[in-house]
Amino acid sequence: MSATPKIALLGYGTMGKVIESIVDSEQISITDIFDLGNPIIPTVNYAFDVAIDFSIPKAVRANAEAVTVMGKNLVIGTTGWADELDYIKSLADKHDVGIVYGSNFSIGMQLFFRIARVTSKFVSKISDYDVSIHELHHNRKLDSPSGSALEIGRILLEGFDSKDHILSGNAESKIEQSALQISSSRVGDIPGTHTIYYDSAPDTIELTHRARNRTGFAKGALLAAKLIHGKKGCHDFSDLLDEYLLQG
Repeated sequence: MSATPKIALLGYGTMGKVIESIVDSEQISITDIFDLGNPIIPTVNYAFDVAIDFSIPKAVRANAEAVTVMGKNLVIGTTGWADELDYIKSLADKHDVGIVYGSNFSIGMQLFFRIARVTSKFVSKISDYDVSIHELHHNRKLDSPSGSALEIGRILLEGFDSKDHILSGNAESKIEQSALQISSSRVGDIPGTHTIYYDSAPDTIELTHRARNRTGFAKGALLAAKLIHGKKGCHDFSDLLDEYLLQG
């Protein structure tokens, strides 16, 4: 990693405040905070090196345009904007900057993705087992299923030849055996819980990642900012994390 970057926050909601609360312990400084009352202005020469976007999905495109046109790097922590990915990648190329995106910036969840990949390869070889996913989040979350649940689903589809598509939500009739169901609940203030169910007649195997608070997401976003600082191109956080974990 290059020198520690100076950070700007795009969005000052729950996640923005959590990031602000831990930057001192991570030895990172925040130079700018942008929100609806203080929007980012592309013509201003701000001091930050990397912006972290935890705003809302519909703001991602405009935020990315504003940051990249200034030649600054960007971490997109918001989910629910996947249909804009090709355009976001084009901005990184056009302005020769670095962008990191990901379905989940929690280091623990990133490890869970890797656990899911390994276990699915073994469990899928035993035909008795079926598989499904359930995720829970707070009742203010805008997207359903979560980006992390969809990523887990993609991983399981790679492991299970018997599954060829994702079924989101509750089925109104019998579920096809080829469907991988992802169900969701939105309740209270749950930061995020994702469970994989491997089920057979004799037993059930449950693998769960349960976020206790939002600090893990904030730490991951700050790590992403460090990893993208001085780097070009558009990168999935998972790929950058693999490079980081395999160092040395």
